[in-house]
Amino acid sequence: QVQLVESGGGLVKAGGSLRLSCAASGSIFRINDMGWYRQAPGKQRELVATITNGDSTNYADAVKARFTISRDNAKNTVYLQMNSLKPEDTAVYYCNAHVRTTLWTYREYWGQGTQVTVSS
Repeated sequence: QVQLVESGGGLVKAGGSLRLSCAASGSIFRINDMGWYRQAPGKQRELVATITNGDSTNYADAVKARFTISRDNAKNTVYLQMNSLKPEDTAVYYCNAHVRTTLWTYREYWGQGTQVTVSS
């Protein structure tokens, strides 16, 4: 089994910054893509940013130039640096990882979510 544990959420004023972390642990052979998604109240879960194990990144238009995704493969950890936060960024943020637990077994995992609240 693989566990994803997020940290770094909280309450911040508009224009402020937060850094989310997500550490993967367990029976890991290799982690491929990692990413962050978010879900605001009454809305569907949406992609925020993804990063491959070769460090290629992809961002939702709403966060481009404000958020930066990165990863530390030695620590099996992905980060999301969020700057210039807006009230509309308020959501539960979920970590996602595509993990090979063996050479032949590949599965997608989700973290439990961390709340980010941006006040105006």
